[in-house]
Amino acid sequence: MPRAPWRRRRTSDSPRPAGRRWAGRLRRSGTFARQVLLVRVGRREQLLDGTSALNLSDRYYHDDSGPIDAYGVGRLTAAEIESVVPVSPAIGPSDAVDAAGSAMAIPLLPGERTMARRIKFALVNACTLASLTLGLLAIFQAMHGDVRVAAYCLIACVVFDGLDGALARRMGVASPFGAQMDSLADMCSFGLAAPVVVYASLVGSVSTAAAGVACALVAACAAIRLARFNVSPKDGRFFCGVPTTMAAAVLALAVLIGLPVSGALQVAGVGLLAFAMVSSFPYAKLARLIKLPPWVWLAPVIGALIEPRLTFALLVVGYLASGPLLWLRQRRTA
Repeated sequence: MPRAPWRRRRTSDSPRPAGRRWAGRLRRSGTFARQVLLVRVGRREQLLDGTSALNLSDRYYHDDSGPIDAYGVGRLTAAEIESVVPVSPAIGPSDAVDAAGSAMAIPLLPGERTMARRIKFALVNACTLASLTLGLLAIFQAMHGDVRVAAYCLIACVVFDGLDGALARRMGVASPFGAQMDSLADMCSFGLAAPVVVYASLVGSVSTAAAGVACALVAACAAIRLARFNVSPKDGRFFCGVPTTMAAAVLALAVLIGLPVSGALQVAGVGLLAFAMVSSFPYAKLARLIKLPPWVWLAPVIGALIEPRLTFALLVVGYLASGPLLWLRQRRTA
């Protein structure tokens, strides 16, 4: 005579007692899972006894309290099974969800959607797209060997990148869409075009591997810098790390000026600038630098007229060193 389905042979090493009370829970849970799977997804073939997997009513008998399965467990209703059934992420939303989602679509331009605001919004995004296009043009010029023209295109990218943000705030059309557009354009112009231009300028003075590693480091750090900026709280006084716009401007000006230093020192400077972008040191924003007293700018202006290369190098080194100095000062005052 076959053993009942809830019977379990007791062994000496079993930590739990054998019997129907314990094993029956396992059977009931298995029946519950089997009902969920059969009702939700069904089977492509028939069961061993010839009944269909989707027609479960033939596999149950009834008593006074309701339908009972072969193991003596009450049959679940369709609502109970549907409430716990797993949903695959590959299954798309229903039509009702799609309709609700389309009705709740977030507009690209928040606020009043008048024709004047739409024109302003289009003008701001045109500046962003101009920066992206100039970044692509810089890559094309660097591929053809026109490194100086490519550097000028990078400078124009910096100008348009600063222009779109200023126009958006002044015209009152700043939006999350514009912020994401600006970040993507920055990655193209400053995260990809700038390393390509620098690579074209370094080829011939250093090995190809060294130039490639330094430029790849700039691209990777620019991507990390932009992603961190998008998810970090904004500080109106300082940047957390050197911004990608300023780093690209420094690289483009270095290519245009042509610093009289060795190739190894140029590669080291590119790597230092890349690490400065992903550092946690506070760097002053350009708006704060412009508000400095006029006599502070007198020395750089005179130095640029006398020796522009040395003045540029000193300004870059001083700005990079200002981050660690401000960080030390904040730690002491905290």
